[in-house]
Amino acid sequence: MNFVKRAGMSLVVRASRTVALLAIFAVICTLLLGGFLLRSGAARQEAAAQRDIGVDVTVRKPAGFTPELADRLGASGVVHRYNPEIVVRAGARNITPLNSGPLTVNGVRDLGLLLPFSYGSMKILQGRGIRPEDAGRDIAVIEHRLADKDHLAIGDTVQLRSTDGEHTVPVTVVGVFQDPTPDPVAPSPTPELPGNALYVPHATTQKLSTAPLNVTEAVYRIGSPDQAEQLNADADRLLGAGTFSMQVNDKAYRDQVRPIQRVGAFAGLIVWVIAVAGALVLGLIVMLQIRERRAELGVLLSMGEKKWKLIGQHVVEMTAVALPAVGLAALAGALAGPSVGKALLGHQSGAAASSVRVEPAAVAEVAALGLGICLVSTVVPGIGILRLHPRSILTDIE
Repeated sequence: MNFVKRAGMSLVVRASRTVALLAIFAVICTLLLGGFLLRSGAARQEAAAQRDIGVDVTVRKPAGFTPELADRLGASGVVHRYNPEIVVRAGARNITPLNSGPLTVNGVRDLGLLLPFSYGSMKILQGRGIRPEDAGRDIAVIEHRLADKDHLAIGDTVQLRSTDGEHTVPVTVVGVFQDPTPDPVAPSPTPELPGNALYVPHATTQKLSTAPLNVTEAVYRIGSPDQAEQLNADADRLLGAGTFSMQVNDKAYRDQVRPIQRVGAFAGLIVWVIAVAGALVLGLIVMLQIRERRAELGVLLSMGEKKWKLIGQHVVEMTAVALPAVGLAALAGALAGPSVGKALLGHQSGAAASSVRVEPAAVAEVAALGLGICLVSTVVPGIGILRLHPRSILTDIE
């Protein structure tokens, strides 16, 4: 009789044992799938955190740090976002600055990366900030004290006067921000008043300045602290080694990304522990089954059945149990995955529940590892079959 058919008949005849084996295998596969889901969810959370939080690297260079050089450094492969800052002075025509002095015009590419905005000390009260797609547009984000004094609102136009007073640049107000710095008690230079600051795209500062522009500082967001060395090497090549300073701020990364990495590492450890434990448990079960079925094996060997087919029969039996067990594990993972993600990763991000979900790749990994466990737990104990002799088996039984 074909050993595959014989395996099927054996599973049917020993139905209670088959159900018990299916339950054990389903538990193992469910735990394996949980580990894979948690690991993949942590990996997605980490990648998202690296993009959204990342590590901010501030580059300063006393002279010669042009916007073009800042853009070239921003094209480095490790940089996700960047923001060079350019500061110029400008007058105004249709508004009156605080104390009637000049305005401090800050040219930016991505206002959200400016450290006071990135870490929350400055906040957008109305409208929005400057974004990379605003390059070439004449828009402005103004401080709320200047907006209150001149009754400015979103959509209003402010006429900025160039440093030489020769021409004006109309800018449209798209946002109002709040600087927590209080107005100085003692008289201060007008440009240093926090209420006289506004932010515009780089192209607008070029229209306002008659002198070559120089970047005061640039913030580059990279994925992890390890990538700071690569950014430093790129800066050495572009700016000149020893001509700039670089400050790495990875506090937010450590606070939010490192816990996610620990969860992912723990999930990977769980997978291997379960795989080893599952192989040992199933191997012990198969070994006991082989001992209980010595009479059957002796009869088959005496009829001329090849030993490898006997091992193959056990492999088929275990595989026939493993495949539906994987299906049950996938069903359990689909039902329990979101709650598990919320419990273990929810404190890291509000999107954790949607990050831990059953995907075909995870099910395929569980199936592959489950079949591997089948082979190990069946073939290793089955080696003893190769040493069996029909006469000794039947004699011992008698």
